[in-house]
Amino acid sequence: MIRYDRSRRRFAIALSGLAGFVDAVGFLSAGGYFVSFMSGNTTRLGVALGIDPAQALLPALLIVGFLAGVTLGAILALRAGWLRKPAVLALVTTLLVTGAMARAMGEERGMILALVLAMGAINNTFQRGGEVTVGLTYMTGALVRLGQGFALWLAGRSEPGWAAWGALWAGLLCGAILGAFLQHRLPDGCLWIAAAWAAMMSMIALKIPAEA
Repeated sequence: MIRYDRSRRRFAIALSGLAGFVDAVGFLSAGGYFVSFMSGNTTRLGVALGIDPAQALLPALLIVGFLAGVTLGAILALRAGWLRKPAVLALVTTLLVTGAMARAMGEERGMILALVLAMGAINNTFQRGGEVTVGLTYMTGALVRLGQGFALWLAGRSEPGWAAWGALWAGLLCGAILGAFLQHRLPDGCLWIAAAWAAMMSMIALKIPAEA
């Protein structure tokens, strides 16, 4: 994150906000399970397997769906070349539109599947040398790096821009607040808003060159 210029940082923060928005909608729709935070789902899977295996199917399916989304997005990114960012975000947009349509038809399971695939795919947006450089849907690493940067700052040895990790986390938080607010007040429209957000980011991505 700190190695990117300001425009890419702002872009990453906006995408983190989108991820938070979608995850909040998914969390409230899936009874406390996540469509982007697989550490949480893994803990819930482990608890279910240890206490009540009959409850393990949903978190297991969400983890498999997320993995499938990451794989699908990675394949697309490899084939898209320098158009990787807009291509991946176009896929995310399509999946969010699919989720919105599924909700409109009363297909909640189809909606959750589309959301978890989208959140898996979006993590392929920022890559360098084939490796993901900014995880957009999970913030534990960002908070660790923020804490490490703060420690170096206190020691007088910090790198410029380390606070960007905090901004990335704040983006996810603000997106989650907005997603929860709209899920509560505009449940039939919130996913269309998320899809429009993703489409806008896809268009912006056309102006951002891909990393090597």
